[in-house]
Amino acid sequence: MSISVRPVEARCDEDTLWVALSDGRTIGAPLAWFPRLLHATAEQRARIELTSRGLHWEELDEDIGIAGLLAGRGDQSKPPKKGEAA
Repeated sequence: MSISVRPVEARCDEDTLWVALSDGRTIGAPLAWFPRLLHATAEQRARIELTSRGLHWEELDEDIGIAGLLAGRGDQSKPPKKGEAA
């Protein structure tokens, strides 16, 4: 899917990831959709890197694409199986 909008600003509050887009929209997604963000500290969440396609948190190994946010998708990674390291 080709997407022409890009993030211009992003922030997290206690419950929500907020992303301002280049087309003027602001979208929000619950942190519960993204376990790495949900369990991160406020300082870790604040270290967001904006890319042309989405958001990146180096320390948390988290990448969130704008296309997925617009489609209403949360974390698409599979949780580790019982007994596997996270």
